[in-house]
Parts: sequence; C-alpha cells; structure tokens
Amino acid sequence: METIKYTPKGVCSRGMEIDVEDGVIQAVRVVGGCHGNLQGVSALLKGMRVGDAIARMEGIRCGMKPTSCPDQLAQALKSAL
Repeated sequence: METIKYTPKGVCSRGMEIDVEDGVIQAVRVVGGCHGNLQGVSALLKGMRVGDAIARMEGIRCGMKPTSCPDQLAQALKSAL
C-alpha cells in the first residue's frame, strides 16, 4: 500500500493523506477544513479507482477560490501517478 502525503494550497485544510492499493483508494485523512464535508468526501472516495476520483474532483472550485479541497485531493492523487 502507498500513502500519498500532500500539503494543499489555497484551501482551509492543512494536510492530506491518501492510502492507495492497486490503484484503488483505501482511506483518506484530511487535517483542517470543513470537517463534516471532508468526512463525507473521504467516505465516498473509499473503494474508488484513482483515475475516477481525479476525473470527478479536478476543477471543483470553492466560492471565488480557483480550487477547493476536492480539487486539491485530485492534485494529490495526480502527483502520485
């Protein structure tokens, strides 16, 4: 199993760790940010293929920000490919 550690940029969360095994997301942990929303996103990502997760989350914006926590999770996954 590989653990991706990522420091997000431009969002409220301060750290992300994603466990991936054989191209499938096993667990997601996020420090900071909107706790309830990120727990929900983490639960939805569990069991999803990395490519599918990137396709669904990349480009999502938070208000007027050019990025969001889901977009930053996609960037974290892309950095590991």
